[in-house]
Amino acid sequence: MEKIQNYINGKFVAPKAGKYFDNIEPAKGIAYSLIPDSQAEDVEEAVSAAQAAFPGWSGLSIEDRGDWMMKLSNGIAARMTEFVEAESRDNGKPIKLAEHVDIPRAISNFKFFATGIQHFASESHEMVGVGINYTLRKPLGVVGCISPWNLPLYLFSWKIAPAMATGNCVVAKPSEITPYTAYLLCKVMEDIDFPKGVLNIVHGFGHTAGDAIVRHKLTKAISFTGGTTTGKTIATIAAPMFKKLSLELGGKNPNIIFDDCDFDEMMSTTIRSSFANQGQICLCGSRIFVQKGIYERFKKEFVEKIKKSKVSYPTDPKAQLGAVVSKSHMEKVLSYVELAKEEGGTILAGGHQVKLDAPYDQGFYLAPTIIEGLKFDCRTNQEEIFGPVVTLTPFETEEEVLMMANSTEYGLSATIWTNNLKRAHNLANEIDAGIVWINAWLVRDLRTPFGGVKSSGVGREGGWEAMKFFTEAKNVFVKY
Repeated sequence: MEKIQNYINGKFVAPKAGKYFDNIEPAKGIAYSLIPDSQAEDVEEAVSAAQAAFPGWSGLSIEDRGDWMMKLSNGIAARMTEFVEAESRDNGKPIKLAEHVDIPRAISNFKFFATGIQHFASESHEMVGVGINYTLRKPLGVVGCISPWNLPLYLFSWKIAPAMATGNCVVAKPSEITPYTAYLLCKVMEDIDFPKGVLNIVHGFGHTAGDAIVRHKLTKAISFTGGTTTGKTIATIAAPMFKKLSLELGGKNPNIIFDDCDFDEMMSTTIRSSFANQGQICLCGSRIFVQKGIYERFKKEFVEKIKKSKVSYPTDPKAQLGAVVSKSHMEKVLSYVELAKEEGGTILAGGHQVKLDAPYDQGFYLAPTIIEGLKFDCRTNQEEIFGPVVTLTPFETEEEVLMMANSTEYGLSATIWTNNLKRAHNLANEIDAGIVWINAWLVRDLRTPFGGVKSSGVGREGGWEAMKFFTEAKNVFVKY
């Protein structure tokens, strides 16, 4: 069985303690590789390598740093098929999703920040007759990046690309559930002879390797995407150390559908926004609010279409949903279906595990699930499930749906379907969310800020926001 290795100071290395744990293939429910169980001493080696590399990397021109990052982008593109197959196998998602979303967006992330840094301008402020202030933005030094399992390489690159573009050196930990494409990225770095120590990748569990990255006195910033509970733990460690923090956490996103919407376009998009990546996207609209005038029509058509969705192994070209990421996650999602029943919900579709033929008979497959009849403030409608489960709730007025949409502790994204321009803008302004789509879902411009409010996180990623996060502003005054 293949052993994944850490990548520290430009070399593949085994964990110092020599311990590994299984990397499970979700589609089959069996181990297919081994993951380093890295500890604090491995992180220490990675931080030392990053610290040593920092003067040289930060001293490069922005054009030279951009050229190296373009080589990374091109290196992934050159091994596109290998990356796509690895992402699908590691995560359980349909291969066509990895082919059209995950890997292309990872390529784009490196490309965007490689060129974006050349347009990252400083400000100046003149004091008439006195002098001029100008602002420098300096790299922080060594930064820690910890990424999730749902969009493994896509969100991993979303963090490390702006960190490196702005001149920092990185110690990164991909999710221990989906480490393989980060490992492949290291092979690309080896292929192109990427500068040693600039990007160090340490595999392992969050409570050991991740904790050591957060606690290390030389990591100046922590960028984390994952669960809200873990985010709180990171904040309690990092805040007293005065580290910069970017936390992209959970979501319980409302999908608000008014009866004046473009029904067919709304329906096709809502199917995607509900169940894409098996519902394992922090931006999925898991609470669907439908105005009463079209509620019954929506319910009938939505349920009919979802019942026809094919749940299958990831390499099946007709698969619309693949496996969820792990057995424990599957059990968590199923426990929420049982909770919904206890809370008075009616299962309109799904709600059960799907069994496939061998060799996929031990895989972690769930039928896409639709539930109605729940109160807006019950646990099922308030807590993040992060799986192929949505609830349906009818509403009458804008005021009513706004109250229900804003009732959770989360505030990541929202989708609004209406052809009433005034209503669309008003709701977008009033809803508690960092991202709002009107008559669309998951349209992403890499220049725009990404992040949430309330328990959905702190800070913003993307565009100038990311490059500002990974730099420190310094004001310089010159007297006339």
